Amino acid sequence: MKKFPKEEYSVPFFEEEGYVRNLCPKCGEYFWTQNPDQKTCEEATPEGCAFYTFINNPPTRKSYSLGEMREAFLSFFEKLGHTRIKPYPVVARWRDDIYLTHASIIDFQPYVTEGIAPPPANPLVIVQPCIRLVDIANTGPTFGRHLTVFEMGGHHAFNYSDKEVYWKDQTVRFHHEFITKELGVKSEEVIYKEDVWVGGGNAGPDVECIVRGLEVDTLVFMQFKVVNNEFVKLPIRTVDTGYGIDRYSWLSQGAPSCFHAVYGSLLSKIFDMAGISEIDNDLMIKIAEVSGLVSLDKTASRLKARRKIAEIVGMKVNELDELLLPIENVFAVADHTKCLSFILSEGVIPSNIQEGYLARLLFRRAYRLMKMLGMTDRLYDVMDMQIGLWSKDYPHLKEMRNEIMEILSVEEEKFQKTIKRGEGLVKRIARKLKKENIPEIPVETLTELYDSHGLPPEIVKQFAEKEGVEAEIPENFYALIAERHIQAPGKVEETEPQEAPGIAVSDLSETEPLYYQDQYMREFEAKVAKVLDNEYVVLDRTCFFPEGGGQPADTGYLVFDENKVEVVNVQKVGKVIVHQVKGVVPKEDSIIKGLINWERRYELMKNHTATHIINGAARRVLGKHVWQFGTQKGTARSRLDISHYRRLTLEEIHRMERLANQAILRNIPVETSQMGRSEAEKLYGFRLYQGGAVPGKEIRVVKIGEWDVEACAGTHLKGTGEMGFIKIVHSERIQDGVERLVYSVGIPALKTVQENEKKLWKLSDILNAPLEKLDKTAEKVVRELKEANAEKRKLIKEIAARESAVVGARPQTEVISHIDGIRLVTRDFKEVIDVDRMVQTANAMIERDEATVSLFYGTDGKNVRIMVMAGETALEKGVNANEVIREASAIIGGGGGGKLNFAQGGGTIVRKLPDAIKKAEEVLKKQLKH
Repeated sequence: MKKFPKEEYSVPFFEEEGYVRNLCPKCGEYFWTQNPDQKTCEEATPEGCAFYTFINNPPTRKSYSLGEMREAFLSFFEKLGHTRIKPYPVVARWRDDIYLTHASIIDFQPYVTEGIAPPPANPLVIVQPCIRLVDIANTGPTFGRHLTVFEMGGHHAFNYSDKEVYWKDQTVRFHHEFITKELGVKSEEVIYKEDVWVGGGNAGPDVECIVRGLEVDTLVFMQFKVVNNEFVKLPIRTVDTGYGIDRYSWLSQGAPSCFHAVYGSLLSKIFDMAGISEIDNDLMIKIAEVSGLVSLDKTASRLKARRKIAEIVGMKVNELDELLLPIENVFAVADHTKCLSFILSEGVIPSNIQEGYLARLLFRRAYRLMKMLGMTDRLYDVMDMQIGLWSKDYPHLKEMRNEIMEILSVEEEKFQKTIKRGEGLVKRIARKLKKENIPEIPVETLTELYDSHGLPPEIVKQFAEKEGVEAEIPENFYALIAERHIQAPGKVEETEPQEAPGIAVSDLSETEPLYYQDQYMREFEAKVAKVLDNEYVVLDRTCFFPEGGGQPADTGYLVFDENKVEVVNVQKVGKVIVHQVKGVVPKEDSIIKGLINWERRYELMKNHTATHIINGAARRVLGKHVWQFGTQKGTARSRLDISHYRRLTLEEIHRMERLANQAILRNIPVETSQMGRSEAEKLYGFRLYQGGAVPGKEIRVVKIGEWDVEACAGTHLKGTGEMGFIKIVHSERIQDGVERLVYSVGIPALKTVQENEKKLWKLSDILNAPLEKLDKTAEKVVRELKEANAEKRKLIKEIAARESAVVGARPQTEVISHIDGIRLVTRDFKEVIDVDRMVQTANAMIERDEATVSLFYGTDGKNVRIMVMAGETALEKGVNANEVIREASAIIGGGGGGKLNFAQGGGTIVRKLPDAIKKAEEVLKKQLKH
């Protein structure tokens, strides 16, 4: 990491107050102190620079709760001319590079810190709830030095070349005044430790404040942007301070842990629910004082720290571990459930992607810890207490209470199913490893099982040990997993032809977008600014909308010199709009007339406005947790993907349709306006970012009365009444936690209704039943069919029982061989392709003898069907039916698959059936001899 020279840290305040700069021999960092003889930085760290000396001995004038400390911080800086700013959400939807807000400066990156947009105030003060899941492994063992959810106080100043607010010296003076005069800490107890801060793409020198062993805040002087690991000077120098409000509260109370300070009686209730008595106060204080030694990072271990602590407090390591583990788990449960309440309250649905992945990780770790404490039945009680406690300061928690509880219920059910499914998977992996003489499940496999199947390593370990295979879980496993998922993936640029002129247009002036001046403009005149590759045309202004925000590009024509050439694609490259044309191109500097395909554009406008209407309807029907996940507009059909924790019901879809069409009947005005980013966020909140992060100093706001408001760059109607009619034609779950709604607008919607009506009339004719009795008639037909199928299955089972009882009595169609104690029965069902009969016969054989593998096949002359079923004994010997079918089916030009014990496949190359069966037998023999 880059180091800064002494001059970057040496401020006049230090000289005036008698601070000297020393080097800590233990951690190797420089620090500033008023005591020249001080040898170490006195921070309680794993390196052992010092222990905590504030436990049961607070240095402040009085004790502060978390809420009191928050208010003390905000009020102090308000008096010093800072404007108080409301906290931002914990889900950073205004950014496209991260998912969660992990520091107060995240609120202002990159737009304010890079000079793109002005700050909401300058200087400002804020207390921001933050979530930092990379600290998840340390949450509990470090007694509160690490938390996954915490409050960060920040007083920020943004210094421009023409406007200096304040910089390093004044920042340190403000800080020192707060900690000494406001809180009452003695000046000589305040130590400043040098460091380098890097985060959110920015960097700068910083000093960390240490009081009685506890680091309480960091004062960052942000002046660089990190580009390819290089520090590049920013046009703005930002004062980025991070005051640990939770830690300050802990310091002021001198409590045994930060959890005691923050949660108070709620923590005691969790201890009671878990049936754990808190340990002797004197012993607790001794342990708390040395808890700074713990840090479960990539190198340190719990055991190493435990040994040090055990030696200091005079206990055996195993006794200390047995004493502390349940206490640490209670600490973590208190922290994780609070963190969950904040994440879920902002509409995050636990899933396998993005911020949903992090929510699921948090839930499953909390649930596992509660299971270890024997209190999973109290999950909802704990969550209810958390919501009750924190909603006093964050009212949205209470508003979302019912949705949070329902989301948790669904996630708990999913987790139970995951564990049930996972047992068989882990057993198979363990048996395979055992066969290969590998005694332990590799960490890579544990990671894959968690990432791909949602199986926590502790569950994997439990199942694996039953099979005689070990599983060593890294102590920082969850932190490593979280670290891999906290950053949003980098944007993948499309490699379409429209990118070809990207470099060539970089020196051109911005194209004037006429479609924003008048969205109903159908034709226009413009000057040709540039022609590229005899195919791409750049105009000084255009009414053609470029593809973006899920809205396809406009099409139409350019008219010039008696030519009328088709515009087939329109893309925006930077601030320049590029038209791809088919045919002859106009000359540069000439005047053209543009004609857009108005019928197509008007349908896209209807569908885009409909997207906002349906999104608003979904929130009203399903709840405030609904967020737009993706969208694509079309002329006949469009789609909207929304976050939701379970499959939609027909009743819910119908309610959404009714609300959407009521909004159409009201003909709500659709207003568009360009607004400053901070102004728009202040006025409308962060619901603006339904479509994701929006770059730029200003954002275009589309407001549909009180129905919906979003940052949106698309073209829209003047009023909702122009849509006429909306019909949701289809819904499906496209991935865990995401529901897709497909809908039509106007005449296409009517056509959809009419097509469905045609199908009903046809069905009415087929079943010879009037429409009003169609449902009853269909139910009767299906019931009779089920009864007939049940009778058929009964007959097949009887036939199968007879056939399985006479194994070997059909030498023309059956071959029996024995391999390593396993009986392989190969049977040709001749012209019969009846899978039910094959399955029933194989089942009956295996019921009689688990050491059996059935290889059955048949053909009707056009198609071939092959099936393999293996008994438990055969599986233990290494049989894999899925592998057999895949290799055999490939020979007959088809495919197939299944599980280890049962698989089926087929193909159309009938003449190669003997080769396929031969291959199947070879694979089976190879498996059994392996």
